[in-house]
Amino acid sequence: MAASPLAGARVVLGVTGGIAAYKSVELLRRLTEAGAEVEVVLTESATRFVAPLTFTALSGRTAQTDLFGSSDPIPHTRLGQWADLVVVAPATANLLGRLASGLADDLLTNVLLATRAPVVVACAMHTEMWEQPSVQRNLETLRRDGHRCIDPEKGRLAGGDEGLGRMAEPVTIVEVCEDVLSGGDRDLAGCRIVVTAGGTREPIDPVRFVGNRSTGKMGHTVAEEASRRGAQVVLVTTQPDSAPAGVETVPVETAEEMAREVLERFADVDAVVMAAAVADFRPAETAAGKLKKQDGPPSIVLEPTTDILAELGRTKARQILVGFAAETERVPEAGVAKVEAKNLDLLVANLVGVDDSGFGTDTNRAWLCRPGRDAESLGLTTKAAIATAICDDLAEASKGHPAGEWSSSTR
Repeated sequence: MAASPLAGARVVLGVTGGIAAYKSVELLRRLTEAGAEVEVVLTESATRFVAPLTFTALSGRTAQTDLFGSSDPIPHTRLGQWADLVVVAPATANLLGRLASGLADDLLTNVLLATRAPVVVACAMHTEMWEQPSVQRNLETLRRDGHRCIDPEKGRLAGGDEGLGRMAEPVTIVEVCEDVLSGGDRDLAGCRIVVTAGGTREPIDPVRFVGNRSTGKMGHTVAEEASRRGAQVVLVTTQPDSAPAGVETVPVETAEEMAREVLERFADVDAVVMAAAVADFRPAETAAGKLKKQDGPPSIVLEPTTDILAELGRTKARQILVGFAAETERVPEAGVAKVEAKNLDLLVANLVGVDDSGFGTDTNRAWLCRPGRDAESLGLTTKAAIATAICDDLAEASKGHPAGEWSSSTR
């Protein structure tokens, strides 16, 4: 088995004052088992949840809490220069705000400003705090600054309620840390990409909807691959609970909501990958109350939804536009026709309605369709391989544009 990228790496683990601090003990164990040398820095509020001695015993190094109280006269500079990676877990709303604003009023924030090492922050807070516009603005700032932000997960929270806010599991955080340290192919660094995923749900009444079988797997895989390769990704998805860690996620439900989120962002991005299965039609009217069985079958009149892909193709400047087409017959021919009709740069046409390809599977029978060219058959392949092929095309399109300047140089 190959050694972990964490083997021999020097990691500063920052722990802030949230209930998820107890999970940082497990994270420390996993980091050290992977071979990392770990120095732990706790904020004062973090010590109210877990004693510094716990981290000292597990790391073999004295956990630090004070900018001025140690024998080291400049601990923040030493740790910042020493680190190959700084990971903050949990990262509270308070920490995100201070880091985004460049504030340094304790040891941890001073270390974060005094390092040139990559920074990973694993967010954790109550749902209402996470959804605050100010918190989301801070996250956008941190991502633009190049920090890797791991969104919280949905589950049981402190206080007994449930919602989005739980810190990602330690195994997930370690995987992100390994990815950051391995470097990987960063050929999409500086590229801003919107990816859509999942099937939309068009309401009939408060209970029922018109939908499809899409699970979001393909779009989520594309978003994860693009993020791994350095892109700044916004994932607009109807399946936020299964979204990959470290990717900015925008939950939507209907075709109208998805169209709004994508079209609002289009002018400011370099590429859009429309992997979502967007409904072509929706009920013209939505019943205010549940339709009753005893009233007999309802008459449902459908109307067309916005063709997001066609609208993007009509209005694009120099953005790269990637579409998907799910077909049951004459798949490559249908794909080539849609590339031309919708002014796309690439379209993935895939066969659905069979056991090993389509919605919910890990594989697809797919063709890559490009303007003016015959469809390229990929045969039966994994969704991960399709995501790689898409990102390869995006990387090829970005050649010659310095990181962070692709957008401005193509308009």
